[in-house]
Amino acid sequence: MMQPRVGSEVKRTEYAVAGDFCRIFAENTNGLYWLSFLLTADSVKAEQCFVSGLEDCFEANRVFKDWAQSWARRAIIQNAIRLMRPAPDPTGRFSVQMLKSDDVNGTGRNVPLADLLKLKTFERFVFVMSVLERYSDQECKTLLGCSRQDIVVARNQALERMAASGNSPVPHAALGAGELLMQRRFMAETA
Repeated sequence: MMQPRVGSEVKRTEYAVAGDFCRIFAENTNGLYWLSFLLTADSVKAEQCFVSGLEDCFEANRVFKDWAQSWARRAIIQNAIRLMRPAPDPTGRFSVQMLKSDDVNGTGRNVPLADLLKLKTFERFVFVMSVLERYSDQECKTLLGCSRQDIVVARNQALERMAASGNSPVPHAALGAGELLMQRRFMAETA
């Protein structure tokens, strides 16, 4: 039987416990709530996602302590998906239907935020997950239960709408990248 060498320590794997998640949610209340709000575009639903996310973290299977922060954000996203049920347009078309500015309360002072909240639900989820949270297309399609093409199209639509508003910090170069991603050859090579 081999014994560890003198002076070397075997590091035990540490798992997150309820107290770790309490600390994460306490220290990152604003960020986690904003993530909930950006996904749901509704303060009541955002609060539900936030609270459900905390509860889910308490009930989670063993999670590495180093992954607890990421796990908390993912729990928020999963709860928002369950609550909002975002789905691509079943016809395969992505229309230009957006909320009226009056439908988004209290956001007139922050026009880019208002533009984001005006996006259709599926487009907003894809934008927040893939652009802001930097989830891969594979992660997005798995969590949202759709195709990779649905993700690419929705992200491109979101970028176009935000750039078209004239108030968005989305650079026009990003729109060109969206067009590249829509080319059939690129879609086939990366699917």
